[in-house]
Amino acid sequence: MSGPTLIRPPPPDPAKSLIENVLELTPLTISSPTRGVYGGAVIAQCLSAAQQSIPPPSPSNGHAVFLIHSMHCYFVLAGDSTIPIVYYVERVRDGKSFITRTVQARQKGKCIFTTTLSFVREGSAGKATVDHGWTMSEDAVAKLNAALEEQDTATDTDAEALGVQGFDSFESIWLPIENNTSPDIQTKKTRQWIKARGRISSTDEPQVHLAALAYMSDSYFIGTVARVHNLWRFSFSKTRREKARIYKDPMARMEEEENGDADQERPRASIGMMLSLDHTIYFHRPREIKADEWMLSENESPWSGDGRGLVFQRIWNRDGVLVATCIQEGLVRLAQNESPKSKL
Repeated sequence: MSGPTLIRPPPPDPAKSLIENVLELTPLTISSPTRGVYGGAVIAQCLSAAQQSIPPPSPSNGHAVFLIHSMHCYFVLAGDSTIPIVYYVERVRDGKSFITRTVQARQKGKCIFTTTLSFVREGSAGKATVDHGWTMSEDAVAKLNAALEEQDTATDTDAEALGVQGFDSFESIWLPIENNTSPDIQTKKTRQWIKARGRISSTDEPQVHLAALAYMSDSYFIGTVARVHNLWRFSFSKTRREKARIYKDPMARMEEEENGDADQERPRASIGMMLSLDHTIYFHRPREIKADEWMLSENESPWSGDGRGLVFQRIWNRDGVLVATCIQEGLVRLAQNESPKSKL
C-alpha cells in the first residue's frame, strides 16, 4: 500500500488558539509547516502525551494533583514532518509525591527523541518551604510596553524593524543584547518577550500552558551562542539572505542589524552547522505560567568549545516571577574555510 495507513489529524479547531491545536494529540499526529520538525513541537507533544498518563484527582489518591516540575530531553535523529510521529509513554513509577514517565518519539520504528519527565504532587512540601528566585531585569517591562505602544501604530514592516516577530503559533519581541560590547562572552545576555498567539481556551489549565511554554522554550535557544560570539549564522551570499527574508526568518533580520551588511567581506567566522543535542526544563511555578500572556526569556552562554555550546535560559512572567529555567547543549561547528587541496 502507498501512503500512511494512520488516520489523519482533525482540522484545526477555530475555538482554540493556534498553539493549542499544535499541542492537541489525536492518535499519531504532528503539526509542522516544513519538512523538518521544530524541536519545541516534539518537546511539547511529549509533555502532552505524558500528562495524559497522569492519574486525575480522585478519592483513591486523596484528590492529589500532579504537575510537571522537570523534563530532560535528548534529540536523537532529525524528524520528518511528512510522516507521523508516534509517542510511546512508559509509566516508570507512580509514587505518593512524585510520578516518573519516559516518552519516546518514533518515526519508522526509530527513536528520534527521548525524554524523562518528573511530576510532583501539589502541596507535598508542606506549608514551610525555602523560597528564592532570580530577579528579572528592571527595564524589561518598560521596553516591552514601549515596543507594544509602537506596534499599535506601526505597519507590519515597521513592526518587524522594531523587533516584533511573527511565528505560526506564538509571537516574540526581541530586546537588544545586554553587554554586547563586552569582551567577556559569558556576560552577554539575549532577551525576548514571548507569548502564544490568541487566548488559550482549554479547561485543562495549567497543563496546556505548561506544554505551550515547553514549545516556545526552544525558540533560537542554541542560536544564543552564535549571537553572543557575533558569528554569521547565514552565508555572505545575497541569495541566501534574500531567501531568509522570503521566509521571514527573524534571526536573519536580527543578524543584519547586529552585524551590518553581510555583502561586505569581513574576517568574521560563520556557522557551518548548528543543532540541538539536549534540552532540560525546570518548571518552578506551574500555576503562575500563562503562556498566552507575555513572558520574558533571557539567555546566556557560560561555555562553548569542542564544537559544542551550552546555554542557560530563565523565563519570568510579566509580574517578574521566575517560572522556569531551561538548559540546552547543542552542536556549534564553524564553517571550515580551508583552501582546496591540489589534485596533483
